[in-house]
Amino acid sequence: MKRYAIIGGSIAGVSCVEGIRSVDQKGEITLVTAEETSNYGRPLISYYLEGKTDEARMSWRGADFYEKMRVRVLHGTRAEAIDTAAHTVALSSGETLGYDALCLCTGSSPVCPRFEGLETVPERHFFTTLADAKALERTVTKETRVLIIGAGFIGLKCAEGLRDRAGSITVCDLAQHAMSASLDADSAPILERHLEQNGIRLLLGNTVARFDGGTAHMQSGEAIGFDVLVIAVGVRPETALFAAAGGAVGRGILVGETLRTSLPDVWAAGDCTEGFDVSAGAAGVLAVLPMAALQGECAGENMAGQRRVFDKGMKLNSIGFFGLHIMSAGTYTELVYSEVTQTGCKKLFAKDGVLTGFILVGDVARAGIYTALIRERTPLDAIDFDAVCREPSLLPLGKDYRTKKLGGVV
Repeated sequence: MKRYAIIGGSIAGVSCVEGIRSVDQKGEITLVTAEETSNYGRPLISYYLEGKTDEARMSWRGADFYEKMRVRVLHGTRAEAIDTAAHTVALSSGETLGYDALCLCTGSSPVCPRFEGLETVPERHFFTTLADAKALERTVTKETRVLIIGAGFIGLKCAEGLRDRAGSITVCDLAQHAMSASLDADSAPILERHLEQNGIRLLLGNTVARFDGGTAHMQSGEAIGFDVLVIAVGVRPETALFAAAGGAVGRGILVGETLRTSLPDVWAAGDCTEGFDVSAGAAGVLAVLPMAALQGECAGENMAGQRRVFDKGMKLNSIGFFGLHIMSAGTYTELVYSEVTQTGCKKLFAKDGVLTGFILVGDVARAGIYTALIRERTPLDAIDFDAVCREPSLLPLGKDYRTKKLGGVV
């Protein structure tokens, strides 16, 4: 009976279990997670703070998932070392876990810049796990002044989650625009206006120079008083365990098209990996939930003896703030279509005759079509591209494309 070990209990780890069980119903699966709670959707932690969901409804696959899948789960346990020769993993509990196939789903860790005086701040938090959300839930009251460093996905979702809990929320970022990794100078202002209309104060192109207890001295010279600090400047792939075992690491754990790593009988999936980005035509870190789920499933199937290829990976973000919907994907190369208003934005980008990326703010109705065009590298001269930009249907894609994708039903 084959022994499978999975390190990490987030979306990639859960999907790895599903991939294994789709092929092997009898093998022994052990999942190791440092969190006390696993099998939950991390993007839901802001909705937990808002009171729009609870811990039970945050479960990714249901409370009985591991029981149904016959998985042994070790909560509150860390993997400390991998011995590739012995095919074992040393755990913080003192146990040595043997494996025939191992998958690292170690995710990412929050980045913490070395701000002068940070140690003088009594209430400082990250916002990447349910435990972080619960800590803020216990700490923040209607009188609390919250300062968030980072106007990216994590920081702004934290601001949204806390808006009705806190007395005031200020978000600062050294970048000139909110969500600078996904939005540009045309699209970001739409989001910024919307956030400010919903009570979030933004300080962009400005960040903390030093802390003095509950006062942040900004680079601009302004002094901001606060009660709770949230550090949300970004995350980095968690590669230390793998690197210490001698594995090949770039920005993330290097994986091939089957999610195999450089170590024997070791796969990796999710935010910890660096793999092929179809939109860029090059390697990259694809730290988004849909890719983690797809990678985990693919890795699990391959661990169980299949040979499935993961070659359609791309950056893909879908998010909403106070009712404003935003989707972005791929790589922003040559701008081939632009429509920008005070309340919405659509930008499409292409290179060498194929779509490579898009930004949608407000109306996101055609996002699925654009995503498919990028993944399939569909030549734009093979479709009615002008109509695709305007028409929310598959009709402008042509009969051959529709037949291929839908079996000729439309």
